[in-house]
Amino acid sequence: MIPVRSGLYIGTAADLAEAESLSESAISHVLTVDSQEPPPLGNRQTIHAGVSRSAAVVTAFIMKTDDLTFEEAYNKLQAVKPDVKINDEFLKQLKLYEVMGCKVDLTSADYKQYRLQKVIDKYPELQNLPRELFALDPMSLGKTDEILYRCRKCRRSVFRGSSILNHAPGTGPVAFTHKRMTQIRREDQTKCTSYFIEPVQWMEPALLGVLNGQLLCPKCRSKLGSFNWYGDQCSCGRWVTPAFQIHKNRVDEVKYLNISSVRNVSS
Repeated sequence: MIPVRSGLYIGTAADLAEAESLSESAISHVLTVDSQEPPPLGNRQTIHAGVSRSAAVVTAFIMKTDDLTFEEAYNKLQAVKPDVKINDEFLKQLKLYEVMGCKVDLTSADYKQYRLQKVIDKYPELQNLPRELFALDPMSLGKTDEILYRCRKCRRSVFRGSSILNHAPGTGPVAFTHKRMTQIRREDQTKCTSYFIEPVQWMEPALLGVLNGQLLCPKCRSKLGSFNWYGDQCSCGRWVTPAFQIHKNRVDEVKYLNISSVRNVSS
């Protein structure tokens, strides 16, 4: 058992099994992160190697308590336990944790994007997708203070402002050289002409079992955009994965006004 700092140790199940007494190291609690119940301490057939999963948890703890970046916290841990090597998936999660301010924010765009990127790994057939993957249909919410986006043709609300997954602007025309575009209008060189959003409930029939396709208005069936689970390129050049894009020229932005508040101000 290696002390990381006062009151915090990192080790393996084998380390615990060999320890004569946890109390000798003043260890009062043992944290095991797994999807199954941990084996008895004497069972050496299943061992956390102490180089990836436990290292990821300790790194997250250091990030949170010391207000450090992922790199800073990871370097601190490696200084006391050089053999730690967090696997790529845990690295992604820790970097996401850093972006979210060292807290788990299930409503953040960064978390939603990460969750969507894992869908194909977990559901390769794109069937039986969890309901919580889909944002609520704005038509089921009634009036709201949130910005809504309506089909420009029939005025049906199709998504909320909170469903937009913003991305850093790309490099513009340079990113499209492989497509041999003949001409790009100057005003559109780095401009995003689509909204990239999380999937909404009304999209579910179109998304299940297929990798890509069109997104049609659920009321008038006019084309709003397209989707691709493996990603697509924004007009600004940024690649977005997965991509559920609604063309900006196919929707209007709408915000309800509180009439009573307007009357009070005017009076």
